[in-house]
Amino acid sequence: MGYPHPAASPARSRHPMAAERNHIADAHPRHLPLEAARALKPPAGALSSPVFEHGSLLVKLYAPKGTDAQVPHTRDELYVVAQGSGIFLNGDTRHAFKTGDTLFVPAGVPHRFESFSDDFAVWVMFYGPEGGETS
Repeated sequence: MGYPHPAASPARSRHPMAAERNHIADAHPRHLPLEAARALKPPAGALSSPVFEHGSLLVKLYAPKGTDAQVPHTRDELYVVAQGSGIFLNGDTRHAFKTGDTLFVPAGVPHRFESFSDDFAVWVMFYGPEGGETS
């Protein structure tokens, strides 16, 4: 089932949408297939590949091989495990994760994936202001 373009809805026309950018060539600009995202190459010096952008939202695919070399980020982030399993260090807490799990990391908190499977990949969603959202 397709989704109507936002401008087609009278209620939505009063609220213009933020610019969108899909880095995957797909018939539907809001469809983000895992295999197509896996084919993207991270930009020089980056560990993950940008997939989709909308307003403050940045969706990336992160699929490290061997070790996770990431450092704390300046924005809040949400991970959805697309494939694989392993251990996640979030601040001072370690716990197991598997396909389908969702993991939240506030801005500035040290975190990394450990002992992850060879097929490991996560969708990463950065959002909100630099420094993270306040409650």
